[in-house]
Amino acid sequence: MTRVSKSFNLEDPNSFKRKLFKWSGNSEISVFLNSNNYESEMNEYEVILAVDLHSETPYTKQNSLTKLDDYINRTKDWIFGYLSYDLKNELEKLESKNIDSFVLPNLFFFQPKKIWLVSKNSVEALYLDGSQIQEDWIQINKIVPLNEFSNSKKIKLTKRLSENQYQNKIQRLLDHINKGDVYEANYCMEWFSENSEIIPAEVYLKLNEISTTPMSAYFKNKNLHLLSSSPERYIKRINDRIISQPIKGTSRRDENDLIDSKLMAELRLNVKERSENIMIVDLIRNDLSRFSVPGTVKVKELCKVYPFKQVHQMISTVESVVETDLSCTEIIKATFPMGSMTGAPKVKAMTIIEDLEVSTRGLYSGALGYIKPSGNFDFNVVIRSLIYDTNSKYLSFHVGSAITSKSKISCEYDECLLKAEAMISVLQ
Repeated sequence: MTRVSKSFNLEDPNSFKRKLFKWSGNSEISVFLNSNNYESEMNEYEVILAVDLHSETPYTKQNSLTKLDDYINRTKDWIFGYLSYDLKNELEKLESKNIDSFVLPNLFFFQPKKIWLVSKNSVEALYLDGSQIQEDWIQINKIVPLNEFSNSKKIKLTKRLSENQYQNKIQRLLDHINKGDVYEANYCMEWFSENSEIIPAEVYLKLNEISTTPMSAYFKNKNLHLLSSSPERYIKRINDRIISQPIKGTSRRDENDLIDSKLMAELRLNVKERSENIMIVDLIRNDLSRFSVPGTVKVKELCKVYPFKQVHQMISTVESVVETDLSCTEIIKATFPMGSMTGAPKVKAMTIIEDLEVSTRGLYSGALGYIKPSGNFDFNVVIRSLIYDTNSKYLSFHVGSAITSKSKISCEYDECLLKAEAMISVLQ
């Protein structure tokens, strides 16, 4: 499908992004993908906004990737959406019987009427109806960005597991590791609030201010809201190039520069954290080798530590080359869910953590992003994220950590609390 394109120069890109986000609040459905000005060759745009529904995939729990493939071929256009973690149940012989508070489809994508692509000093509008571009441009620029927030009620959060229950679960997981069932598994737990009232757009802006990350996103589909401060890229395609960037390895930040530098250096040399990362890198190399041109799977960056506003993170970059006719869904089928959120071996790890976890992950550990008509795509990993339903008033977030034979249960629990800090602070 051909879209009408028009470009505009930006005098103040950051102000325009805030105006654009506020303007999108009038739409029932929207995706706001925010790189937060991170300098990276991977980031093609500073912000992408997609709003207003033209078409969508149907609710699906079976043959979802086939339906997505059909939808891609039928629309031949930009589409935006998510892959739920429970898509794994279609890709492998797995099932989910845990508490499910959202009952989402295994994937959802929509074709927007309007797209805005913000670059450093310019913005491009891609509309199905080009006659609306100029009017919207004028309207957006008249908006006063949201700088002050409402006095939100303090949200009462409940942990799905007590500390003692968590310790027992991790001990059982360590028993599996010591028996040789798995080498590593990512165990997650949920914080939740019932009958909670928040203003999702405001909470997202607060979260993004506290936890500024390159794969940040806000997704709204009527009553469902995803507020994500994810730092992690699941997978990206640039023509014949595939890039995956797993995160494994976390440490806190410190206001004292000397202490902060020491924490960063300690993470870089930490044997346990490096082993976590390397095991997942090997898993991803194996995933990519299923569909890549033989001999092209390369580790471009191994265990590099990056500072983010809340934490230091250890990130690796794995790349490969693929044939140009390889479909998006074939790549997803071979790589989803992200190895950093499962463990190694992947299928066995997913089986064990499904048995030990209490609540269904749903959107958490899934992926949010877009697919271009060219076949290029980019998806984050849905972590450090709040999920909220304005109808049921149910609010949830998960955090987790990778468990290996070297794990100390108390340290793993502390890591979960560290990752939860940003979400808790914006709510309380």
